[in-house]
Amino acid sequence: MNLLPKFLFQIIILQNIIQAHPIMKKRFIFFLFLAISLNLNAQDRLTGKTFTTRSEILARNGMAATSQPLATQVALDILKKGGTAMDAAIAANAVLGLVEPASCGIGGDIFAIVWDAKTEQLYGFNGSGRSPKKLSREYFAERDMNYVPYRGPLPVSVPGCVDGWFEMHKKFGKLSMEEILQPAIDYGRDGFPVSEVIAYEMVSNYQGVKDLPGFKETYMPNGKTTPAKGEIFKNADLSNTYEKIVKGGRDAFYKGDIARTIDAYMKKHGGFLSYEDMAAHTSNWVEPISTNYRGFEVWELPPNGQGTAALQMLNILEGYDIKSMGFGSAEYLHVLTEAKKLAFEDRAKFYADPEFNKLPVEELISKKYADERRKLIHPDRAARMYPAGDLEIEAGNTTYLTVADKDGNMVSLIQSIYAEFASGMVPDGLGFVLQNRGQMFNVQDPEHMNALEPGKRPFHTIIPAFITKDGKPWVSFGLMGGSIQPQGHAQIVVNLIDFGMNLQEAGDAPRMRHRGSSQPTGSRMTNGGTLNLESGFDYGSIRELRKKGHAISFAVGIYGGYQAIMVDLENQVYYGASESRKDGQAAGY
Repeated sequence: MNLLPKFLFQIIILQNIIQAHPIMKKRFIFFLFLAISLNLNAQDRLTGKTFTTRSEILARNGMAATSQPLATQVALDILKKGGTAMDAAIAANAVLGLVEPASCGIGGDIFAIVWDAKTEQLYGFNGSGRSPKKLSREYFAERDMNYVPYRGPLPVSVPGCVDGWFEMHKKFGKLSMEEILQPAIDYGRDGFPVSEVIAYEMVSNYQGVKDLPGFKETYMPNGKTTPAKGEIFKNADLSNTYEKIVKGGRDAFYKGDIARTIDAYMKKHGGFLSYEDMAAHTSNWVEPISTNYRGFEVWELPPNGQGTAALQMLNILEGYDIKSMGFGSAEYLHVLTEAKKLAFEDRAKFYADPEFNKLPVEELISKKYADERRKLIHPDRAARMYPAGDLEIEAGNTTYLTVADKDGNMVSLIQSIYAEFASGMVPDGLGFVLQNRGQMFNVQDPEHMNALEPGKRPFHTIIPAFITKDGKPWVSFGLMGGSIQPQGHAQIVVNLIDFGMNLQEAGDAPRMRHRGSSQPTGSRMTNGGTLNLESGFDYGSIRELRKKGHAISFAVGIYGGYQAIMVDLENQVYYGASESRKDGQAAGY
């Protein structure tokens, strides 16, 4: 049956149902939307899966994939000038801080996994900042505050991005920081047209922060709203800040005028982040952690990030014949969801700053532990709850990018200010918003591993990823968006390895996102939160999932944003991919 007659047939059925049951009239629009989304494709392609939006990008000399085309083009320009993958990644990140300010910027933190072709090794980098040393859990207890506020001065932690740029550049960079940051400086002064999805995210999230000090002057040039799609937006303040960083290095940010401006601003508005906190900041090179999934090594960074959850999910899934289940089947989506629930119970309990806790990371990602946890999954029933609690208080947005150069170096980099427009706090004349990552701290339980303590790194959601095969690089990838990230990482790996999708298909494929935990609803409990499904899954699978007890919901804009680069070592060709959910672009030369 072709799609159009099938769709018309479903509409006739719905009309008959409505006539027989008038109460269903109010739900007609929902069912109509569901019928359309499940059965109509946006385009017809000669090759690839029906859900694929475009071909993979192929090139030999270099590749960049970011969430905004201007940033991608800047990365390519840097590569063509002889810059390394790291040079290009930093340049792209600086541009993203300007053109995608609701999601990233130098007021936030940065993480990376780097493949160095010379040493043939992976290097992990943790560029997350710490909580103010004068802010303690007692501050919140004395005020009967159970949570760190989402906006304002209290959730602000030290921004680690700039130090991350310089640390990674020192190890893997080549061009001067002036050459690297100049494109962003020029775009800030001359202006750039705001792209579609970014404009939507800005206008959808500015209301809650528009009255915070400095925000309106920076991000609302007309004084009424944020820039619309196609409107030319300038941020000369950020260009000035970038120029100070070029001239004075990382110390200009952490020990110079920028740090002093942040200190004075925070004191004026009731914050705790101080000059001393900024001056004491350091980043860390860390050992990436991995698990072998069907012969491929999947790499993440250890806590305080949540990359461990992706590895735990994959270890659980490896015990099933996922390939025979088929993509989008109820059987696959069920075990995927249950694996997520199990991993996120541990995420809530064990993921925190390793400098303040002894974390059982090796045990969490062991095959033996996965075998034990897998036994808790019932093949035909969604669990109402698993032991321990869930931590689903974050939303979050992020930018992920990946770059590869002519010498075989590859960078998987993720950078974020946490929530859309973060704390909303914009220091005087600096042109960027400070992150609200401290909102993730637990201020109720002093024994919790992620309990707030002075000078402690909070639990982090942003995670880069990498896949190797037989000790050689294969795929550098990431997926932005709060708690979708480990869920998305697992789905990308499964799509590539179990379902044999190409790099573009793996990102374009419909996704699931499980949210929440068991909550009282009248006289019963919901079945372990809500399983959100993107349009594109077959209704037969949705029906079977409901029978298994999953609470199904549909939403848009919550499934993350994916970028990836794959290397074909035999032919010496890079493959690039950037999905259609964002404004992004993959390009090479």
